[in-house]
Amino acid sequence: MRNKNLVFVWTGIASIVFILLLCNLLHGDAQVPAPQVVNILIGKGAEKAAWENIVLYSRFPQAITALLTGAALAVCGLMLQTLFRNPLAGPSILGVSNGADLGAAVAILYSGGVVGSGLSVLFAAFTGSMTVLMLIVYFSGKIRSNTLILIVGMMIGYLASSIVAILHSFASSENIRFYVLWGMGSFSNVTVQQLPLYSILIGFGLLGSILLIKPLNILLLGENYAFNMGIPVRRIRLLILLCTSLLTAIATAFCGPVSFIGLAVPHLARMILRTSNQRVLLPATLLFGSAVALLCNLATHISFGAGLLPLNAATSLTGAPIIIYVIMNKKNTSYFN
Repeated sequence: MRNKNLVFVWTGIASIVFILLLCNLLHGDAQVPAPQVVNILIGKGAEKAAWENIVLYSRFPQAITALLTGAALAVCGLMLQTLFRNPLAGPSILGVSNGADLGAAVAILYSGGVVGSGLSVLFAAFTGSMTVLMLIVYFSGKIRSNTLILIVGMMIGYLASSIVAILHSFASSENIRFYVLWGMGSFSNVTVQQLPLYSILIGFGLLGSILLIKPLNILLLGENYAFNMGIPVRRIRLLILLCTSLLTAIATAFCGPVSFIGLAVPHLARMILRTSNQRVLLPATLLFGSAVALLCNLATHISFGAGLLPLNAATSLTGAPIIIYVIMNKKNTSYFN
């Protein structure tokens, strides 16, 4: 892609992200006049204290969380698809998110629901995901084949899901309801007090992914080529697994399992940019992930009957058509060959 076209694309993506961020701040379940929202954001306050609380303590952390989470999951998907040379690889494929599910299930199903909806579920989900991460790191040191590591990760995920199903059979219906709600995913789980920590953790993970751009480009040429060039393939594979697993663990622990963003957004970026160069593709995927997450978060405020649209329903409606298109159109899977 020519430099002029790249500038146009970057400007367009950044503008879309900015517009969607503003829309998330201006629109919500409660009606707050747009001028009042602007006054609150620039520090002038609002006519009603309730409006200030809504914008600063609900909409703002939710919008920033969506922006960061979308970027993190999309970058994870791109890195894993590149590492495993599999267009259908995503953040959940290594079982890390399933580990978070298991930790959350233990906290929610056996801690009385209300307690499990707070810091306990966050700690338990992060502990579960870190446990799976340590297993993946252990097996990656024993197994040379990327395909076998992928299969091991999937099996660990299936085991975690099976244990969750067993826990369901012994839990009360009320606690199961809390767990189901957590499993739908939500960007509103991160409070304004937790937002700085969440931002720092995701920021470090994204910085790590940017530092891996050069190795990712080399891996596109094949592991044998990279090995012949003197690249420490196993060490780079471990770094990619650590970076993607940590980002997935943090995002899932704070926001619940958010589906399809990590799987679909890299394909969306490839279809628009028509390149596999990670120097261009990875930053673009980051921005596209933020845009899609903000769009899905905006959709969750749409009322359907007595309730609102769940986050994972919005992400599935966005991501599933993209994946179907990728499967049906072989040209979109040729970038791994």
